Amino acid sequence: MDQFKIFSGSSHPVFAQAVAKHLGTALGEITLKRFACGEMYVKYEETFRGQEVFLVQTCRTGQMNDDLIELLLMIDAAKKSFAKSVHVIMPYFAYSRQDKIHAPREGISAKLFANMIVNAGADHVITMHLHSDQIQGFFDCPVDNLNPKKEFVKYLQSKNLKDTVVVSPDAGGAKDAKKFADALGVGLAILHKQRPEHNKSEVTHVIGDVKGKTPIIVDDMVDTGGSVIGAVEALVKNGANKGVYLCGTHAILSGNAKENLVKSGLTEAIFTDSLPVENPPKNFKTISMAPLFAEVVRNVVEHKSVSKLYF
Repeated sequence: MDQFKIFSGSSHPVFAQAVAKHLGTALGEITLKRFACGEMYVKYEETFRGQEVFLVQTCRTGQMNDDLIELLLMIDAAKKSFAKSVHVIMPYFAYSRQDKIHAPREGISAKLFANMIVNAGADHVITMHLHSDQIQGFFDCPVDNLNPKKEFVKYLQSKNLKDTVVVSPDAGGAKDAKKFADALGVGLAILHKQRPEHNKSEVTHVIGDVKGKTPIIVDDMVDTGGSVIGAVEALVKNGANKGVYLCGTHAILSGNAKENLVKSGLTEAIFTDSLPVENPPKNFKTISMAPLFAEVVRNVVEHKSVSKLYF
């Protein structure tokens, strides 16, 4: 394991340090700063010629554009410093919800940024719970799209909840929610919702038996929290228990999302640490994915299977 280096961008150093710790190594030295005009500057302070290089960078709420540009510069500098291969560890891939054209004259931003990451020199991307599986095909390099399901299931089983039902907040997430429900050995419910505009949704139907059950809402990203709040209201209205749980992979949490989720009556909101959450409320639980990412890195370096770690 001495044939690789791991570096962290500015976005999530705590996560990067945890990954490095599980690998029994330290983060490499890197200088990240800005010129007076705002341009970013990247310089590696140690050599890695001929070695595998892993770059850890997520996309923080409100700072995702800066984080993406910094990542591109890190990739470029690593490639031009004779790294054997550049592996991007990107727990949350921003712009992923823009994966197809929903209305005339829109762009497909997920494809645009996938192209930019590859063109900068990335040889491999390790990410988690992409908004849709098709995004893997946007990258002209191998992609490991990790699934946090095992860790969520393990945590929920430790709570010994009774009469639970897994809930998909929309039809698009039904496939993932079904796998989640099968892993827990419980039933599945699906919410049908409409979106009158971006970041707003209205639940119109609850499909499945939720009466007298404790719902576990499963979603890939929680942005403003509007979908979750609407889901809680619809589930309780249809006879579900008031103790509702949320398993959200990416805690984007824009604006007053944290406060709104607390007011929604959620018993517990369970997130991964793909994004940093400052001052989390008491009913927020964070499950670290650093051990999983570390094992993926280990298997990549040792040329072992990665899929068995998360499927």
